[in-house]
Amino acid sequence: MSQTANKPVSGKMRAANLHAVGDMRCELLDIPTCGEDEVLLKIKCCGICGSDVPRALKKGTYRFPTVIGHEFSGEVVYDKSGKHFGKRVAVFPLLPCFSCENCKTEDYAQCLNYDYYGSRRDGGLAEYVAVKTFNLIELPEGVSYEEGAMCEPVSVADHATRKLGDVTGQTLLITGAGPIGLIAGMWAKGRGASKILYLDIDEGKLAFAESLGFERYNGTETVDAAIEGTGASVPLAKIVSALHAGGKAVLMGNPSGAVSLDDKTYQTVLRKELVLLGTWNSSYAEKQNDWRESLDAMAKGELSLLPLITHKVSLENCFDALKMMQERTEFYCKVMVNNEA
Repeated sequence: MSQTANKPVSGKMRAANLHAVGDMRCELLDIPTCGEDEVLLKIKCCGICGSDVPRALKKGTYRFPTVIGHEFSGEVVYDKSGKHFGKRVAVFPLLPCFSCENCKTEDYAQCLNYDYYGSRRDGGLAEYVAVKTFNLIELPEGVSYEEGAMCEPVSVADHATRKLGDVTGQTLLITGAGPIGLIAGMWAKGRGASKILYLDIDEGKLAFAESLGFERYNGTETVDAAIEGTGASVPLAKIVSALHAGGKAVLMGNPSGAVSLDDKTYQTVLRKELVLLGTWNSSYAEKQNDWRESLDAMAKGELSLLPLITHKVSLENCFDALKMMQERTEFYCKVMVNNEA
């Protein structure tokens, strides 16, 4: 239910609070107060990212306790200025310092002193969060809170796919058929790619990709372009082998360990004169705003995101969902914590 009056909200809220690695508790915390240039957001939906799994169960966050979750959307229920009150918004989770050289050119993803909702400060696995107005982006009419909570992975996939340039008529290989990899395939298809192939060690993910209209890589086809979405050595080598001479690959997967190429594969990169490009996060600036582009595509029905949501869980059950994701006890694609009910 929408807040009927623009006034401060006080009291307690439920939050999934990470006290230590493997120690997440759904407990009552004080509803946060708004600082300078902040609004109070009532969180409607928060996606659980694959990076949240090691954050909660292996590596931890930058401080404890922390409310994790960086893929979230909600309704602004208090804004001192009144400008954003009642708005339905998604939240860009990176807080730039605005002072480093990269921030001065609006390359906020390369900020040298950034903060971040859901890892360095409290994020979206709660009922409320205080959010800087800079980080708010309004949801267009017809875009649901669930889709809004997916704006972060959609924008990351958009950012990576655009780096391939013109893919019209091309065959694209994507390694890793998780949510971002699948969304990258949707972007590429919408931009004219003729065939999109997936490589993954998980048979369930490949079958899911096929159910969305994509194809699996047979191991022998030559491709025009590729996106490496796993951050692992073997898939990277597969891409090098699959690309034709002069082909282009975007390296998107975040590695969890060392990534290496043997001498023969490295020499193949040289002989084929391949182009390997890095991608990081997304653009959120006047010169290029992947978030605005993503929401526009959602509003036009160009991306079919809701079928990616395989699990909807409550705050009370989100730690069980994280453990399920770590242990892979069942197939999942996007797990969504839904506060709308």
